[in-house]
Amino acid sequence: MRSKVGQCPHCVNPPYVWRVNNSGIDVRCLVVRSQVEEFMDLDWKRSFKLKLEKREVLGLDIGSSAVKIIQLRKDGADYTVTAAGIADIAAGENSNDLIEINTVGAICKCLESTGIQTRLAVCSVCGPEVAVRGFQFPSLRPEEIEGAVLLEAGQVCPFNVDDASVDHQLIPDGDGKISGVLVAATNKVLKRKIQFAEEASLNCVLMDVDALALLNCFSECEKPEAGQTTAILNVGSSYTSLAIMGNNNLPFVRDMAYAGKDIIQQIASENNLSTEAVGKILFIGESADHPQFELIDSLARACQKLIVDVSETLRYYTAQQKTAVVDNVFVCGSFALVKGFMELLDIRLPARAVLWNPFDKMRCDAGQPCRDILAKRGPAMAVAAGLAMRSI
Repeated sequence: MRSKVGQCPHCVNPPYVWRVNNSGIDVRCLVVRSQVEEFMDLDWKRSFKLKLEKREVLGLDIGSSAVKIIQLRKDGADYTVTAAGIADIAAGENSNDLIEINTVGAICKCLESTGIQTRLAVCSVCGPEVAVRGFQFPSLRPEEIEGAVLLEAGQVCPFNVDDASVDHQLIPDGDGKISGVLVAATNKVLKRKIQFAEEASLNCVLMDVDALALLNCFSECEKPEAGQTTAILNVGSSYTSLAIMGNNNLPFVRDMAYAGKDIIQQIASENNLSTEAVGKILFIGESADHPQFELIDSLARACQKLIVDVSETLRYYTAQQKTAVVDNVFVCGSFALVKGFMELLDIRLPARAVLWNPFDKMRCDAGQPCRDILAKRGPAMAVAAGLAMRSI
């Protein structure tokens, strides 16, 4: 049975989106809401690009320090940017209420600056409360697969899957076994992202994972050769995500809780500066008393933990998968724009570090402000681009 889009019998507010899966037996609401009693099953299978009827969506990447929005138009095999916006989340006291207010304010600022009309948003999650794992089972009957996936999730996820959403996608391997990838995330982290979107009058219709959005974006933009191993490193403010896709078509994902904010804090402590001052020096180059070049050694020391973690992960992946050594690591994320950071990675990682801006190979039909954002901060918006490539 083909997928359908129509009025969901469970929803009372638009958009009315529902899907009948290929077996024709499961109807699941894709309009996810933050209220506990209305929390719906998030259908991650769409993250793996199953063919579905298209509706206009925006990619909404809600980070810890900034919000990024991208809207794309598919032109044949290529994408065109129709809107792009980025807004920093105002710093303030570390209280949940203030964080929510500032985050929602940044989303609204983005929407206002872009003029995007659609209210359908694709969001994503990452971090220790999210897991992406490959699996392989002996031959099973179709009705046994879901139970096997849930059992596997309970064994490999570092959190209680009884309070989490789990989904999976089968990947044919040709040897009669059941292979695929499962995705799980705690309901807590999902509800938080959904609530941010709702407070900004958006409907979070799909939930994705940062690393998977990056892999799909890279595949669409760069069109790598079949069997080529792809490694993408996204260095954000709170988390660093390493996503690898090898010739087995199973994604390998590791989220590390050491990222830009930790690097800045270590530099600030070492040089007796405020984190705000260090941030301006690294990103903007502003400082009469502390020119940026004076912090290069501090930057190298502060990045050492990140470099070691990434290097060990690359070696682990190569050993486990018995695959060719990763030659290039494509680097994106907000911290990739820091002067001297890419050069440091290129010297110290066991692979060539390449700054990746997915918009270098996309047309832009928006105005000059949008073009400036994509040229100057494009690497920081790679996740949002991957989210905007989803369809419903």
